Amino acid sequence: MSRRLSFYIHIPYCIQRCGYCDFNTYTPAELQGPDLTTVSQNYIDSVLREIELAQNSVGEVEVPTIFFGGGTPSLMPAGELSRVINEIRNRFQLSDKPEITIEVNPDSVTKKFLIQMREAGANRISMGMQSAQPHVLQVLDRTHKPENVEVAVNNARSAGFEHISVDLIYGVPTESMHDWKSSIENALSLPIDHISAYALIVERGTKLASQIARGEVIMPADDETADKYLLADELFSQAGFDWYELSNWSKDGGQCRHNVAYWDGSFWWGVGPGAHSYVEDKRWWNVKHPMTYQKKIMGGESPILNEETLTSENMADEFVMLQIRRREGIDHARLSEKQLNSAREFLVTGHLDDSQWAKGKLVLSRSGRLIADRIVRELVL
Repeated sequence: MSRRLSFYIHIPYCIQRCGYCDFNTYTPAELQGPDLTTVSQNYIDSVLREIELAQNSVGEVEVPTIFFGGGTPSLMPAGELSRVINEIRNRFQLSDKPEITIEVNPDSVTKKFLIQMREAGANRISMGMQSAQPHVLQVLDRTHKPENVEVAVNNARSAGFEHISVDLIYGVPTESMHDWKSSIENALSLPIDHISAYALIVERGTKLASQIARGEVIMPADDETADKYLLADELFSQAGFDWYELSNWSKDGGQCRHNVAYWDGSFWWGVGPGAHSYVEDKRWWNVKHPMTYQKKIMGGESPILNEETLTSENMADEFVMLQIRRREGIDHARLSEKQLNSAREFLVTGHLDDSQWAKGKLVLSRSGRLIADRIVRELVL
């Protein structure tokens, strides 16, 4: 079977909203409910209905990856998430060794949950660590204690999870270079095979954006944030983690295959409120509010809010924007002469890898990764 389709399953619930977060997530209070059980009632039934819609739309496909993201999937009963895996297994053909990832919060994930999810077929954990420094976690409004990360990772290993990733955030107000190095070292001491490290982006409308606007917290200088990326890359490399995408490093065999599917132009179906999908030349996204989503789905209506058809030019630009983020880079044959001429300017300045250029590939150097967005703008405009 040649057609492949990955599934992203959105779990839109959190106990508390983090100050920097602008994801499509909701707390029980925001949904005017007394607790999570009440506000999430029948949500998985709606998810199963959309998976049925996906089968009616795409027919027979092979599913290589399933990713439960959010929100906080580990807040849901394992039995409910298991129903989703079983529904996809029953309606589609899972690949021989599918990657099934669950995002978890160190404070809400339990031994029992991990054991049950492993039994259901999940084999990869992605954990929101963010920092090992309590004062940094406080700025981010994260609820977990640093020591809970080690407990949760060890529990995941004991449950039999083959792959475990932790997410870090750098460039946070009050975070010193020493704080950042300590967080990196703490993460590298864990039995993991994947690390993601993202620079903090302050999104308009978030609590953190308001705090910065009022002068309550001060963002660090861009140069300091760049230095933190370089330090992370150096320490990760020394520990055997190779970069394979701008913000992702892994040991051999530890790459997140689901995320690679986004970057390499594979097709995916996003299930749930606000989720995006991409199949053939179509991209669409669902209504954002969970209640509206459930009402439409259970009423027999499509949950799609809007859609677009991508032109060949759109897809060519997106290929450059996504592929340049990867260690594989871009074959010169996929670029126009004008794009190659623009790229040569960055080769001269050391922002592209000389040895890879000689092999006919455009691959970012370490310093080039710091200005990837600028290089993309020069290539696609």
